[in-house]
Amino acid sequence: MAQSKKELTLLQALQDPHLLGAFIHRETWGAWFTLLRAMQALPPEDGDEELFQRCTGRQSWPTVPARETYIIAGRRSGKSINAALLATYMAAMRTYCGLSRGERATIPVVSPTKQQSRIIQRYVWTMFRDNPLLSAMIERETTTELDLNNGVSIETMVADQRTVRGYTSPCVILDESAFFSSEAARSDVEVIRAWRPALATLRGILVCISSPCAKTGALFNAHRKWWGKDGDVLVWQSASTVLNPTLDRTFIEEALADDPEASSSEWLGQFRADIESFVAREAVEQCVIPGRYELPYVPAHAYVGFVDPSGGRADAMYLAVGHKEGETFVLDCLRSAPAPFSPDSVVDEFATTLKSYKVHTVAGDRYGGIWPEERFKVHGIAYEVADKAKSDLYRELLPLINSRRLEMLDHDQLTSQLVNLERRTSRSGKDSIDHGPGGHDDLSNVLAGVAYRLAHKADFIFARYL
Repeated sequence: MAQSKKELTLLQALQDPHLLGAFIHRETWGAWFTLLRAMQALPPEDGDEELFQRCTGRQSWPTVPARETYIIAGRRSGKSINAALLATYMAAMRTYCGLSRGERATIPVVSPTKQQSRIIQRYVWTMFRDNPLLSAMIERETTTELDLNNGVSIETMVADQRTVRGYTSPCVILDESAFFSSEAARSDVEVIRAWRPALATLRGILVCISSPCAKTGALFNAHRKWWGKDGDVLVWQSASTVLNPTLDRTFIEEALADDPEASSSEWLGQFRADIESFVAREAVEQCVIPGRYELPYVPAHAYVGFVDPSGGRADAMYLAVGHKEGETFVLDCLRSAPAPFSPDSVVDEFATTLKSYKVHTVAGDRYGGIWPEERFKVHGIAYEVADKAKSDLYRELLPLINSRRLEMLDHDQLTSQLVNLERRTSRSGKDSIDHGPGGHDDLSNVLAGVAYRLAHKADFIFARYL
């Protein structure tokens, strides 16, 4: 975030009442000023270095601006308005060279949901409308985008790596990235990977601002890799009251007493000890056979199938087929039917696939009562209702992954679902394994089901409880 001699720094803009200073209470903004000076490698002021050391684990003040910044802070600490202030500054008070004729620089503010994106959008739009200097720059305004007459746009959007192609960005801001969906295309890991190339042309910066949650995902990985280490990646972690000293400390203390695990994340900025990643990405990726998308039937192998049924209105339906070679478990085929669909048509399709592998019995859960059993029976396939819990299936799958005794298809969504599985520990001490908020694990489930059937000779009934 280096500045030319003629450009204001973000701190200068925030301290000018005619610019961004009109939108903050500067007397309570001290910790944010420290953080922003550290991001830009500006000279520290009194008290900066001690706070910086406490919130970053680093001993030396930065000498180079941060190319990536991860701000891990509790609720009500001012994250949203600071994301809006940064977006406004980068759009209106910076100049960018290297753009092609007709090309616009876009500053995306990426949030988990449309509702959350509107929060920052309202901040940004207000900053431009209520300031005469900034309002004069507005060229076009839509429900999600603000085009300025300097060739820069601010766009608020929902996290999805499939929608980022073609952007040229001087700054990408990820809001509450720890709460992006665990679905493949919308996980924080995949979204960040997709946005990084957009920063290359203008040597832009990536800023993730989020409350913490599970010990998994990009935010936790950045903390694990960069906390306390010098360099051009800055990880800042602090309680809500550090960044917002106006908060009611009694209220926070009561919340901590009532639910220590959740409240330590919500208010102290700590990752939850009761939610951890189920399996390491590296372990999953080493099981993927690059370029293998499906294997044909081989008479020498005995195959099994597992299905995740759906009524067809809202959820997809999935099928997996696999076999075992010695001590190696091999996934041969994945089939999916995205909603909406006709259940009868999909059962017909899945039955045909099963028969092509000489599979005449498939297992699945109790979804929909007896309709899966009835419909598969019509097509000559016996349907067994399982009696194993989903978490138990995953527990048996884990050693296969870690020991590389599993060969997976080259399927990004399956890989992402496995990586984003979470292990949760209840107050009673019981563990459960499931997808995170807003995510899915259907593909992971059918893989685990197939592996379980292969491990136990596919000769008894087992099931998944939701």
